[in-house]
Amino acid sequence: MGVVFTKTPMGLAEMTNRSGELSPRMRRVLILIDGRRTVDELRDLVSADDLTHTLGTLEELALIEVKGIRRENGADQTVPDGPMPSITAFRELPQTPDPRDLDKARNFMINTLKSFCSLYGPISLMSQINSAATHEELRAHFPSWYRMIVDSRSGRRRAEELRNDLLQVL
Repeated sequence: MGVVFTKTPMGLAEMTNRSGELSPRMRRVLILIDGRRTVDELRDLVSADDLTHTLGTLEELALIEVKGIRRENGADQTVPDGPMPSITAFRELPQTPDPRDLDKARNFMINTLKSFCSLYGPISLMSQINSAATHEELRAHFPSWYRMIVDSRSGRRRAEELRNDLLQVL
């Protein structure tokens, strides 16, 4: 299943008027949003960068909006009532989650923060991650972890790869 975005009237106006508020990267993503490609298909086109953050920013600026969902069988569905599926795409947890997966996710998050961020900047986040006792508690720290990675120069280049690796066990 994949979320499909489309340009809003403001997004279409931005395409013709070029207000100058968008970075070249954000403009390129806006150009690629056509109402047919899913987030995963967009991710393939801009694989080396932080697509999730860019889509969130474009949505906050009201330049794009969710058009619908494409099912795995290829059928499109318009925007459903209720909450949309998260583009973080947490996997469905088994009835009894493997504690090793929780440890793997916790260690991955802490080690990537140590590697890509300053050692002292994310110390409180690392402490909170270390004390998370369940997948749900650890998932609550995902947005903060991801923002820290994206805000670091070297992490920004690998943000999508790291995000995908973490979502395998989280």
